Amino acid sequence: MTVGTPFTKGHGTQNDFVVVPDFDGARDLTESDVRRLCDRRAGIGGDGLIRVVRTAAAGEPQIRDLADQATWFMDYRNADGSRAQMCGNGTRVFAAYLRRAGLVAGDSFAIATRAGVKALRVVAGEGADQYAVDLGRWRLIDESTAEQGGYDSMVLPAHGRQIPGLSIDVGNEHTVVMLPEELVLEHLDLTTSPVVTPAPPNGSNVEFVRMLGPGHIAMRVYERGVGETRSCGTGAAAAAVATHWWAGGRGTGAEWLVDVPGGRLAVRIEADRVELQGPAELVADGTTTLI
Repeated sequence: MTVGTPFTKGHGTQNDFVVVPDFDGARDLTESDVRRLCDRRAGIGGDGLIRVVRTAAAGEPQIRDLADQATWFMDYRNADGSRAQMCGNGTRVFAAYLRRAGLVAGDSFAIATRAGVKALRVVAGEGADQYAVDLGRWRLIDESTAEQGGYDSMVLPAHGRQIPGLSIDVGNEHTVVMLPEELVLEHLDLTTSPVVTPAPPNGSNVEFVRMLGPGHIAMRVYERGVGETRSCGTGAAAAAVATHWWAGGRGTGAEWLVDVPGGRLAVRIEADRVELQGPAELVADGTTTLI
């Protein structure tokens, strides 16, 4: 009799993940394993995979060093199997899984990621609970160049036009582009990867942004290792930070709404820190024989 591996499927504003519990760190998922599980035709399907591991049992020494700050480690992998620093929408799905499984207590707790320890809190509402995650400090990747002209990168979308962008680190790297008026956000061809120059050493997610009103933007994203996704949490944070920075609001608090194809996220900027808030839903549980 074949014994399956348990999994949960969840999403945050339709950015979806396969969650695999591996509390004691006994299962070393290969890139091939992750690709099979995230395959939308031959697997379960997802933009990424989250392995749930006790921080003290993580395979990476620098993660185990965080065990006194956070009990659980979110081992996040992109759909192509590559390891990622973290995922903003994924942190909320991870938090929802921990709460439902009774692995954390209370409405505030911390988790370990490759980008450090992240604090989460439950935000109760009239509908389903939302989660807010403190993504930590944001920084301009090339501050000197950005200060001179407001941009530090050029992005070449599939239609062949170069557009200036701003590269920001919010736990992982993003390049944000404010679209000129003549380009329609919904019409952009994101079936192939935008080219960022100069090329970031570790690659970059790319966000295309349109202003909707004061404190309100719309965004589409091309994620490295995945392609276009319906949402990106850290991308929404980076897009809000970049828009706020271009508006000259450095060092002041601000709240932004970010509309993505999969829903709406809220971003709060306070000086050099940024918080992301949004929903998380666990939609299915099962077992798989793919690994």
